[in-house]
Amino acid sequence: MLSSDPIRNITLTDILSRTAALYPESSALIYADADLRQTWREFASSVDSLSKGLLALGIKKGSKVAVWATNVPYWIDLMFAVAKIGAVLVTINPNFRGNELSYVLKQSDADTLFVIENYKDHDFLSILHSVIPELINSPKGKLDSQAFPYLKRVCMLGGNNAYPGLLSFNDVLDAGSSVSESDLEEAAKSVCCDDAVNMQYTSGTTGFPKGVMLTHKGIGNNGYWIGENQKLSAADTVCIPVPLFHCFGCVLGVIACVSHGSAMVILESYNPVKMLEMISKERCTACYGVPTMFLGLLEHTQFSKYDLGSLRTGIMSGSVCPEPLMRRVMDSMHMSQITIPYGLTENSPVMTMTTTHETLEDRCQTVGKAMPGIEVAIFDPKTGERMQSGMTGEVCCRGYSVMKGYYKDEKSTAEVIDAAGWLHTGDLGMLDERGYLHITGRIKDMIVRGGENIYPREIEEFLLNMPQVSDVQIVSVPSRRYGEEIAAFIIPQKNMTVNAADIRDYCRGNISWYKIPRYIHCLESFPMTANGKIQKFKLRELAQQIFTNVR
Repeated sequence: MLSSDPIRNITLTDILSRTAALYPESSALIYADADLRQTWREFASSVDSLSKGLLALGIKKGSKVAVWATNVPYWIDLMFAVAKIGAVLVTINPNFRGNELSYVLKQSDADTLFVIENYKDHDFLSILHSVIPELINSPKGKLDSQAFPYLKRVCMLGGNNAYPGLLSFNDVLDAGSSVSESDLEEAAKSVCCDDAVNMQYTSGTTGFPKGVMLTHKGIGNNGYWIGENQKLSAADTVCIPVPLFHCFGCVLGVIACVSHGSAMVILESYNPVKMLEMISKERCTACYGVPTMFLGLLEHTQFSKYDLGSLRTGIMSGSVCPEPLMRRVMDSMHMSQITIPYGLTENSPVMTMTTTHETLEDRCQTVGKAMPGIEVAIFDPKTGERMQSGMTGEVCCRGYSVMKGYYKDEKSTAEVIDAAGWLHTGDLGMLDERGYLHITGRIKDMIVRGGENIYPREIEEFLLNMPQVSDVQIVSVPSRRYGEEIAAFIIPQKNMTVNAADIRDYCRGNISWYKIPRYIHCLESFPMTANGKIQKFKLRELAQQIFTNVR
């Protein structure tokens, strides 16, 4: 891909094939938590073998293949194998528990699920069996579940462990022996750059996650320009500790690297010591993380033990990037060319980004300029009129990167993508006269905790099912480490009591750990406007007053 031609009609297979042909024996994937390394030739071959296995199972163009796993070996192979045959990868947050897993599997119409056994104290198979109890007695690859009519097979991701009702990873690969090269080529030829390739679930203001449909062209080009803005090349090695189910991992990380032949060092999950160790051992030239991850590295007692002199660039993203932290990262971690992106899942995801040559002020006080092929504008959220530079309004964008829509949700799609093709972010910002974007606030109530987007309504609706809770409001509290923390204001049911331990016990094991409120306080009533609307800004102010001394 040439920079003189900013947007190309490409598929993920096109991107991998080009890189594997250019750098066949160079390192592609290095798994920090497993004894596995792949060259680009080996990676491309592994993708082809897995693609054949998927075809043999009956997965075809348009099929939804879900993956519920941490950053384990073959996650990325699956991502490209699914793409090669025209299916859609549905990425599921590995922190999800039963209710959340069930919702995504049903809403996505997934016919196949890849899963791991466990990670730390998270027993994936136990949760899976509680959601789909008939799986244990089902023949392998022939699930018949009334609750999940589309789901036909559950497969292990990696290894050859045998579990009732589940296909092992080797079972999938072995099945591929019946598929010819010509069959695989025929399937790959049917794939179009505008086809959906990835579906990621983002929490909605209605409390129910929505499946964001992203295309080959969208994430393929976006990933390429993300790499360009870091000046990535085949000489780079990038440390990726962020989760692959997020765009941060699979687009900013994987696609950016695959587009440029850069080696990827994959961590199963963020671990500061392991991250420091791998940066030093593999002589990484770039690393990714949200602010709290970088802070965790810098403040770790073993930080000075490791040589990070090989670092040059990388990405800090996910929440506000404080200038003092940026300076420490640039000075102490040698990342003088660190970059800052801004975007959202619905835009594949990056719409603006700083580059390696920006001033420190522009990196800390702005989120860069519009990416090639993407138009960014500010609109008055009340009148819908486009605003001039220097004026604050809603940040909007349009271009190749905007999602196809929310899966099976035309109403919600129309609420965020207008008739002129503008994607409305719900964020407030200003474009200065140089074209740099400044983010100033949010129209929505979204909380960003350590890079995780959390929508209060989802937690509120969950807690309203608790017998002792009459009403609940979720707000954010500023946090030095995580950017924001979650506070819950509870009105108990009449003649009933509820305390913080009760709330956390009710949440634990039922919703993701990062959605569990850190701060909990009971009230007799909420502050209201004259027309009966709850004044969340007053609750935010109250939260900061109450919880200042406990943070």
